[in-house]
Amino acid sequence: MKKIFAMAALSAGMIAVPSVAQAQNAAPGGLHIGVIGGYEGLDVDAEDGSATASADNAVYGITAGYDLSLGSAFVGVEGELSTSDGTTSFPDSFGGAREGLETNGQYYIGARAGFALTPGITAYGKAGYTALDTTAFTESGSLSDLDENADGFRFGGGLQVQLPGPFEARLEYRRSNYSNLADIDQGDATTDQVVAGLGVRF
Repeated sequence: MKKIFAMAALSAGMIAVPSVAQAQNAAPGGLHIGVIGGYEGLDVDAEDGSATASADNAVYGITAGYDLSLGSAFVGVEGELSTSDGTTSFPDSFGGAREGLETNGQYYIGARAGFALTPGITAYGKAGYTALDTTAFTESGSLSDLDENADGFRFGGGLQVQLPGPFEARLEYRRSNYSNLADIDQGDATTDQVVAGLGVRF
């Protein structure tokens, strides 16, 4: 009897494996555009390491990209334009010329790749170039504001869910590192973001 159950289970498994594999051949493909919104944590380090500053903000923006479906997997490119309007201030003990930093627009272009977990649910990772518009200021206003565009690197990942029709939703975490913020006494800036998105695929 045990042998019969074992053979039945083995046969069922052999039938199920191709079925699952076939069902997972549902990775997204084509052009997509969407909107994103969520949370951003901003951390800024002084160039000499003497002080740090942080802030919690909302982030929102638009995305667009193209995915090439490879059966149960995909590869693609994606761009994003977003803003968070985060503002950080170093403690009074900081001796730098400009003791505050405000973030504005963020720009990203990079690659992503993923695979279908189940029909309609896809996991993915992403990495690419990002730039951040910043404004360094003094609390007293004794120096004029200094605008700076910082280059950086972003990586992250998330889940993408197919909705009825051409719509899809995503939940994503990403981390961006910006180094050597020139001439403003801040050395590095880091953003950690958790965003949700809604898009349409063509």
